[in-house]
Amino acid sequence: MTRLPLKYRTPRSWGAFALRDPLALLSDHAYLERKAASNALDLLNRWPEPRYPKSWIPSLTSVAKDETLHLARVTHLLQKKGGKLNRLHQSHYAHDLRKLVRNGLTPEETVDRLMVSALIEARSCERFEILAETATDPDLAHLYKSLRASEKGHFKLFLNLAAELIPKDEWKKRWEEMLEAEAKIIQAQPLSVSLHSSCP
Repeated sequence: MTRLPLKYRTPRSWGAFALRDPLALLSDHAYLERKAASNALDLLNRWPEPRYPKSWIPSLTSVAKDETLHLARVTHLLQKKGGKLNRLHQSHYAHDLRKLVRNGLTPEETVDRLMVSALIEARSCERFEILAETATDPDLAHLYKSLRASEKGHFKLFLNLAAELIPKDEWKKRWEEMLEAEAKIIQAQPLSVSLHSSCP
């Protein structure tokens, strides 16, 4: 299992539950990839003033590109399996995490947005690993195995950008608070066939 700092570990049984309806899972996943690409582009315009890390623009444009490619892969597999995107979609998990952001403050708001992004990537990485090991469909197993390394890379990227914006002690304290909050949020999610649901 990939080492991640998450405070709550998803039980292996979640994988079998999520894979009961692979088309619903893929549709949910596709929307999350679209949102991830959009989030990276949104963060691109939120650089801290008067200076921002030199890696800011290349890092975030790289994430946006990766997530767009992931979206293409997931929708291709969804269509190959005979499914289609649902018109309506909402991620309660991401919505609840965004409530942690200290809005209207700089650089605190930017740090929080980066940390929320890191949390989502870390949780996705963990769940991709479970799905890769649980899926009996080779297409699904290959998809999730191939994506988990990218998610882990994005997790580290967001966290490193956040670490460049505030003193180390403040960064560590805030990150610990975020990890504790995420553990409660993921467990409080509705039970559904989705990447960031609670567990049966």
